Parts: sequence; C-alpha cells; structure tokens
Amino acid sequence: MTWEYALIGLIIGFIIGALAVRFGSSKLRQQNAQQAELEKNRAELEEYRKELVSHFARSAELLDNMARDYRQLYQHMAKSSNDLMPNMPVQDNPFNYRLSESEAETNKATANMPPRDYSEGASGLFRPIQDKK
Repeated sequence: MTWEYALIGLIIGFIIGALAVRFGSSKLRQQNAQQAELEKNRAELEEYRKELVSHFARSAELLDNMARDYRQLYQHMAKSSNDLMPNMPVQDNPFNYRLSESEAETNKATANMPPRDYSEGASGLFRPIQDKK
C-alpha cells in the first residue's frame, strides 16, 4: 500500500509541478505577450497596405479624370477659338498645337520599340586606324 501511495503522490507532484511551471513562468508570459503584439502589428501592417493600395488606386482614378477633363477643355477652347475667330492666322492661335495622325502614329511606334543598346558604328579601340584621323 505504501508503494501505491508513493506512486500516486509522485504523479500528483508532477502534475502540480507542470502546472506551476506552465502558469508561473514569466518567460512564457512574456513570449505570449510578444506573440500577441506581433500578430497585432501584422494586422496593422496589412490594414495599412490595403489603405495604401486603395489610396493609390483612387489617386490614379482622379488623375485620369483630371487628364480627360483637361483634354476636353483644350478641345473645347480650340474649337471655340476657331469658331469665334475664323480669320485668325494659325500661327497666332494659342490653341493650334495638335498632333497630326502620322505624328501620333510615329510617336506610338517609337514608344513600343525597345531601346537600342548599341552605337551606329565602331567606336573606341575597335575603330579602324584610318577612321581615327
């Protein structure tokens, strides 16, 4: 019987000791507090990122609207200046700047081409001797 009481006492002692270490450890409480703070900071960072993305999306939308409105205003002013002052020479008209279709297509074509990363001819050490004169 004594043997059984000793074994039961030992098991109960281990359980009480494990509970005391588990709930009484300051390092564990500190680790849990830091983990909670880390999760809170991650959530705040994710919320900030979402706000930043929505801010830039809204800013891009507003800039696009502003560019479209400016284009409409310019077209209105150009049309009005032509209608109200038909005898004015083209060079005197402040709203005469318009790209022709061929210039616009040329600009689009050059914008779509990749940049050239080479020079037109040999240069430096690889240039023939007669060209260096």
